[in-house]
Amino acid sequence: MIQKEHHIIISLASNINHEASLEAARTQLTQLLTEVHFTSAIYTEPVGTLRREPYLNQLCKGTTALGFNLLNEVLKETEKRLGRTHNEDGIVTIDLDLLEYDGERYHHRDWERNYVKDLINEL
Repeated sequence: MIQKEHHIIISLASNINHEASLEAARTQLTQLLTEVHFTSAIYTEPVGTLRREPYLNQLCKGTTALGFNLLNEVLKETEKRLGRTHNEDGIVTIDLDLLEYDGERYHHRDWERNYVKDLINEL
């Protein structure tokens, strides 16, 4: 039986230990996905938080046989494994958001952010 490959775009972001956090996430995503491509990473100012540390943002394009819901679960588990907690202090070790799945866009506000608009051209 041939499994369908789904085309996806994921947003990566971190506001602590930026380089190491994104490197760890890239390693995990490379093991999870096929035909993986990463954009360059750029720093952005935080939006809607009291913390002033900048974010390091990057986009990832790839394919997967995982369904939408399972892929989202795996991404959230990956965040936890890499140290993400959802506490109120604003520290984001790693944030992995599924922006697009088979041409369907999610996290619509993120698509309006300059870093997404800038980096999407690298995919």
